[in-house]
Amino acid sequence: MESRSRTFAVQVVLAVIMVTAMAWGTSYNWPDFVHVRHGLPLTWGVHTFVTIVGPVDSWSVSTQNLILDLVFWVGFLLLAPFLLRIVENRGF
Repeated sequence: MESRSRTFAVQVVLAVIMVTAMAWGTSYNWPDFVHVRHGLPLTWGVHTFVTIVGPVDSWSVSTQNLILDLVFWVGFLLLAPFLLRIVENRGF
């Protein structure tokens, strides 16, 4: 039973990491281009606040990068129990 609770705890931690990584925003404050890029490891969205023309409120979303990010993180989340079992059996 301890193995199940450990696996569950690892998956909960990975789910929190996944949500944080998907929503992660990195701010770039260039004089004529202020924007925030969202997503790790791939940037799936860019929220632009200021351009050389003036203030804007524009979103640019790459659905391909969003899907690839989701596949990466959900795949990692689903593989975690198997990886944990391999590590436990080897005695690391």
